Amino acid sequence: TFVITGTLPDVSRDEAKKLIQRSGGKVIASVSSKTGYLLAGEKAGSKLDKARKLDVPVIDWYELQSMLGGSA
Repeated sequence: TFVITGTLPDVSRDEAKKLIQRSGGKVIASVSSKTGYLLAGEKAGSKLDKARKLDVPVIDWYELQSMLGGSA
């Protein structure tokens, strides 16, 4: 389960969401203790702060691509 925040390089948040879903992941709107990963771009803001408080792993666009086998 992923939450996307901030501005991603080279891709829109909607495109990132579709990529995650095509790979079997789920994208939700807000960070909770059940969030698997926060995909954080530039200017991530309060979602990033909350993820850190909840010890949710924070990844960037390039780490997501690596996790999904470079399919982006």
